[in-house]
Amino acid sequence: MNKAELIDAMAASAGLSKADAKRALDGFVSATTSALAKGESLALVGFGSFKISRRNARNGRNPKTGAVIKIAAKNSVGFKAGADLSKSVN
Repeated sequence: MNKAELIDAMAASAGLSKADAKRALDGFVSATTSALAKGESLALVGFGSFKISRRNARNGRNPKTGAVIKIAAKNSVGFKAGADLSKSVN
């Protein structure tokens, strides 16, 4: 499912116009991005939770040449599915 299909499904299930569903989805994405950028986590009971984890700098190898390269530290977004979501897909 892509973004347009998700908007269509949200509009149909909530009885909204597609424009309202798009604004709602964009608002959710914006709020989630903002919270994660501040280092906060986001938990949706039954669905799952998003959180930031820190990846430290490390050395790696270029697979083509074998040369050692430095991989910079970065933040990574993780998602853990909630119990209800896990049950519904199994």
